[in-house]
Amino acid sequence: MNVSVRRALLSVSDKTGLLELAQALTRRQIEIFSTGGTAQLLASHGIAVTDVAHYTGFPEIMDGRVKTLHPKVHGALLGRRGVDDAVMAEHGIAPIDLLVVNLYPFGAVSARADAAYAEVIANIDIGGPAMMRAAAKNHERVAVVVDPQDYGALLEELARENGATTLATRAQLAAKAFARTAQYDALVARYLRARHPYASEDFPALLTLMFERVQNLRYGENPHQRAAFYRDLESSGATVASARVVQGKELSFNNIADVDAAIECVRQFDEPACVIVKHANPCGAASAATLAAAYEQAYRTDPTSAFGGIIACNAELEERTAAAILARQFVEVLAAPLITSAARAVLSAKANIRVLELGPLTQAHGGAFEYRSIAGGLLAQTRDRGAVSAGDLKIVTQRAPSESQMLDLMFAWRVCKFVKSNAIVFARDSATIGIGAGQTSRVYATRIAALKAAEEKLSIAGAVMASDAFLPFRDSIDTAAAHGVRAVIQPGGSMRDGEVIQAANEHDIAMVFTGMRHFRH
Repeated sequence: MNVSVRRALLSVSDKTGLLELAQALTRRQIEIFSTGGTAQLLASHGIAVTDVAHYTGFPEIMDGRVKTLHPKVHGALLGRRGVDDAVMAEHGIAPIDLLVVNLYPFGAVSARADAAYAEVIANIDIGGPAMMRAAAKNHERVAVVVDPQDYGALLEELARENGATTLATRAQLAAKAFARTAQYDALVARYLRARHPYASEDFPALLTLMFERVQNLRYGENPHQRAAFYRDLESSGATVASARVVQGKELSFNNIADVDAAIECVRQFDEPACVIVKHANPCGAASAATLAAAYEQAYRTDPTSAFGGIIACNAELEERTAAAILARQFVEVLAAPLITSAARAVLSAKANIRVLELGPLTQAHGGAFEYRSIAGGLLAQTRDRGAVSAGDLKIVTQRAPSESQMLDLMFAWRVCKFVKSNAIVFARDSATIGIGAGQTSRVYATRIAALKAAEEKLSIAGAVMASDAFLPFRDSIDTAAAHGVRAVIQPGGSMRDGEVIQAANEHDIAMVFTGMRHFRH
């Protein structure tokens, strides 16, 4: 059913596109009602507007806190055609056919570090959500528009339908309005809960998640799956969700997942570092005095897997490193905090390479929790931001690691945290030389790491080994020793720690325990 638009109520905080919309409505002889600053703006541009206070006969009070909460407003939005006509006529209520409203910027204000509590609370909109819900409930006869990006489509429909809106459009707009109020309420609830938490509740009893769609994707993990990319509205810092696309094709579902893994791994390092990821696993990582050197050492770990991989850097990407990457391999995505103009010029020769500029990686990033969907539910946990320093390590063998070995152990441990379990990393001179990822047996992960090193003719002799979880048997130590590993870092905590320590001593291997596990699934 089409509904002709004769009266519209415009009350917006975001004035984007407002004047153009109001002018178009005026040309259609649509009577406009408005409030406060919106009404003043329209009137100052010569647009005929009736202030809501004049229509209701009741002034705005309490510094604007109460202005649209009136029966003549909500009756005009909720009135049912053919049911409430008599009561509306009795009380002088004229039906409103179009509501254009958006809300106080609570999210933007609450995100400001300098925002006082009282200022944030003052930006909780009451009248706006009430009108949204009223109009959306009565979408059989009222259209509600909550997003300036929908103004154009609304005007096109009015032109196409001879000044009317269709039921399909009104229902779609109503759904968007309810989604917007739900999102808004969730933002307020999260803000209050964060500042006044329940002492006994780490996780809320009712979890409301708020994500904004960034884009629809061509497909998901596989071509037969549909997919979209969403941004956490409360996320902060440099992430793939906040990155600026410098050039290249549209990011795919798998690109985004892999870039996220690469960024989170490379941000662990203070020195210039480079991480190459394939199928969510690092296949090469290194830190060095220069980014170019770090890339060369990361690439040599596993050039076969690096083909078509994702590369993330933690330092400014300059011309020399960009040229080396293009000369060495095919890369899907390249991400760095900053990219020089000379590097951009080099990369532009390969226009399809997706290039992302991240911003500083040192800032706090992401939300407090991470989530994983399961059939019928959702798993939530705090992010794995656990870290250990050299001073936290417990030396459990007769021989202690040398100073250089300790540096390599810490490097390998940081990389291992981002390798799928069961994970084994061999490293030397702050560079990986073999990675065994995602195996159901830890000893097989050890063998695969050694096989990878052998394939690239990288000597393991004198290298260190990191394991993301405890070594349950001595077999991984025996395998590592056979290839020349001289130091091991692992969480410890196995029932057979004594057996594993004995094996390390037999092979004159230094071993340290972190006391912290880094499973990654």
